[in-house]
Order: sequence, then C-alpha cells, then structure tokens
Amino acid sequence: MSIPDGLVVGDDGRPRCWWGAAPALYVDYHDTEWGRPVRNDDALFERLSLEAFQSGLSWLVILRKRPAFRAAFAGFEAEKVARFDAHDVERLLADTGIVRNRAKIEATIANARAVVALPMPLSELLWSYAPTGPRRRPRSRAEVPATSPESVALARDLKRRGFRFVGPTTAYALMQATGMVDDHLAGCWVPPQH
Repeated sequence: MSIPDGLVVGDDGRPRCWWGAAPALYVDYHDTEWGRPVRNDDALFERLSLEAFQSGLSWLVILRKRPAFRAAFAGFEAEKVARFDAHDVERLLADTGIVRNRAKIEATIANARAVVALPMPLSELLWSYAPTGPRRRPRSRAEVPATSPESVALARDLKRRGFRFVGPTTAYALMQATGMVDDHLAGCWVPPQH
C-alpha cells in the first residue's frame, strides 16, 4: 500500500500527519488536541500565547514546557495575567521552566489586557474568522498553507486591538491548533471535527 506524501504510519498502525508521528508528546498532541475545536476563552488565550512563544522555536520545546507555562501564567486566565506587573515580568524572566524572552512575556501580558478589553468574548472574535463552507483536507504537506486570507484578516484585527506577536502565520497556526481549520491530511486517522 502506498502512503500519501506527508503521512507516517505509527507503531500502532495508524496513519498520522508527518509531524505527529513521534515523539510520544507529539503523538498525543496530534491525536487528542490539534485540530479539535476549542471555544473556551482561557484555553484560546493559552493557545494564542503558546503560539507566540513558539515563534522561532520547535513546537516540541513549547509542549515540553507547557505545564511550567501554565503555572507561570496563572493557568492562562486572562483576567489574572492582565494584572501582572513589572515584578511578574522579572519573576517570569527568572523562571527556567518557560521560554525566557522578555518581548514574548510582555506580549502575553499585553494580550491578556487586550482580551479583557474586548467588547465580546475572545472565542466569538477568533471564531468569527473561521472559514465557512465545505473544505477538503489537504492531500499532501505541500497543500498545507502557512497563512490564509482569514488568518491575514484575523492578525490585522488582533493587532488593531492591541495584541502582539500575532502575525498571519501565528494566526493561522492558532486556527489549525484550535480546530478553526482542519489541516489533518487526507488519510490521517484523526476523524474530522464538526
């Protein structure tokens, strides 16, 4: 049997997207979380924050540090993070469990403040940019885009509202991670989410 470009058959015999076949942390994230709809505001704020921290790094680094990120950023409760001050920035810069990048730490706090200032729930804003209508799964790695018209528009809107580290590529990665788009490859065992 021929395996389509971008699919890898795991030890369990299941075909997965190329990036989600190993190590075990990726397998679990791919199989149980990536591409599944997320509508809880704090969970969306977490994903937005982690996507920003990932910029320039391996996603595996972020996944390994995720428990420490959650502890450091008050479970990503936007209301709590919005109250962080200069002392918290220094505390976070000293926390070896997270990515210690001042610009990204300050952006996360600024983004929490932007979330709190929104006139609607974060989920409503983000999901308003999800593509509508039928869309087939990509057939190969080459068909998985880095951005989309929707992610460009979302990034523009978020920046206008005071969000940082939210370019079109980061916005598209957020859309993929939270199920706004389904970029599991055709043939991947993970069922489409509706």
